[in-house]
Amino acid sequence: MISQILFILVFATGIFLFARRAKTIRRNILLGKDVDRSDNRSERLKNLILVAFGQSKMVVRPVSGILHLLVYLGFIIINIEVLEIVLDGILGTHRLFASTLGGLYDVLIGTFELLALGVLVACVIFLIRRNVLNIKRFHSKELTSWPKSDANIILVTEILLMFAFLSMNATDALLQVANAGGAPDAAHYLAAGSFPISQYLVPLFDGLSVNGLVMVERGMWWFHIIGIMAFLVYVSYSKHLHIMLAFPATYFGNLNPKGYMPNMEAVTSEVKMMLDPQADPYAAAPAGSEPQRFGAKDVTDLSWKQLLDSYSCTECGRCTSVCPANQTGKLLSPRKVLMDTRDRLEEVGKNIDLGVEETDGKSLLGSYITEEELWACTTCNACTDACPINLDPLSVIMEMRRYLIMEESKSPESITSMFNNIENNGAPWAFPAADRGKWIDELNA
Repeated sequence: MISQILFILVFATGIFLFARRAKTIRRNILLGKDVDRSDNRSERLKNLILVAFGQSKMVVRPVSGILHLLVYLGFIIINIEVLEIVLDGILGTHRLFASTLGGLYDVLIGTFELLALGVLVACVIFLIRRNVLNIKRFHSKELTSWPKSDANIILVTEILLMFAFLSMNATDALLQVANAGGAPDAAHYLAAGSFPISQYLVPLFDGLSVNGLVMVERGMWWFHIIGIMAFLVYVSYSKHLHIMLAFPATYFGNLNPKGYMPNMEAVTSEVKMMLDPQADPYAAAPAGSEPQRFGAKDVTDLSWKQLLDSYSCTECGRCTSVCPANQTGKLLSPRKVLMDTRDRLEEVGKNIDLGVEETDGKSLLGSYITEEELWACTTCNACTDACPINLDPLSVIMEMRRYLIMEESKSPESITSMFNNIENNGAPWAFPAADRGKWIDELNA
């Protein structure tokens, strides 16, 4: 009974802490402006199934894609075993599903063990890729300090959880044998399960007494469940939050063709007014309306979907690795743009929690992302195309560019000249329309 009460307290504490954090994240995301993503539900559902569940864009890079798919499948399927552990902890039972599933239970446990081994091996390979191999996207300036430690903590945790699961099964198998031999302290360890992987760990524990085996088995059982609950809470503060948010981020993704850039409603209205001879350019603004900011200076100027993207970013770096600006040595990193957006959003959220709702003197543009980074972008959409969960860092860059031009009248000289030429000549070139065809005279000479 004491064990059950303790288990329920651990389980409830983990759920409470995660729920509280989830509430904060939801609040932060909803600080963004409203945007309608309820259209074309069939296409959105298709993307959800293929990209989020099917991992179709992950396997474009086969090595990391297949390893990630193995970890993903292991994470999903092994949760069935976690469900049994939770029910056993609440009810005080042991291997609850064995009596109802019969021979199928052996198949399930055997499958879980094979997946656990796959997850363990994949995580070891990921650790080597991140810390030993010289893969550029894992050694960028934005992946130092905490982001690098965060990834390693998750991988080591997953390795330990899988080892604990296999060790639990190995000692359980020995206790099943002890029970068959009449050992009273192993009375409830009935024969159940198939152990194709953990059988090779049996020699590690073979010399222990029955009480020693029980202590190890229970210790690994508790480590597994406490580790999972701690992992659940930790993930909500980690870049691995994508294991939950990747699904809504993919479903609510941008369905417009890549390269399409929506016009601002306020600007469109101004143009229509200029073209309407009946419109009154001096008409007063509607009562209660507030001046609208053009573009985005801070996170609250972005849409809720863009803020959701910042929390959903896996920090895999595929976007940055294909960015032509980054490849040529420019400061721009699309991954950093989303990471900075998330960090600034967290800062704004903490200010709200502290009751400091006035400006803190900081902003996403300037305090986190520089103008040089923004103007390095070629708007080629390579980053959005490469993202394995259809995030859109380009949209954040474009909103901040809009702010610089329309609110601050700032732009590089080359762009300023282009704007002036369009205004004066109707084209980006610095000569009148009447002279545009003169180049052909050289061909006729």
